[in-house]
Amino acid sequence: MSRGGFPGGMGGFGGLNMNQIMKQAKKMQEEMEKSQENLASQTFESTTGGGAVYCKVNGGKEILEIKIKKDVVDPDDVEMLQDLILTCVNDALKKVDSATNAEFGKYNIPGLN
Repeated sequence: MSRGGFPGGMGGFGGLNMNQIMKQAKKMQEEMEKSQENLASQTFESTTGGGAVYCKVNGGKEILEIKIKKDVVDPDDVEMLQDLILTCVNDALKKVDSATNAEFGKYNIPGLN
């Protein structure tokens, strides 16, 4: 009489035993940590307004640098400069997200990509 549970007894994880599963999980964790370190060490750049505003961010989404050309600074049109800065920073952050998705997409873990 069958008692239910996993087919083939406790070792029925597709032919893998628990030690093999743990080794694979540890290896994946180490690879993911290397991927995180790799991304954190990368920089991503963006410009807007024909080069009027430049920004650089790292893979940890920290802004490292913002440059603004003097000729774009108009006291009568601060809103335009604010829009250029927002667009530039958001574009650089989207580049980080794209790189992150590309890097972690290879792991095929739901919720990570």
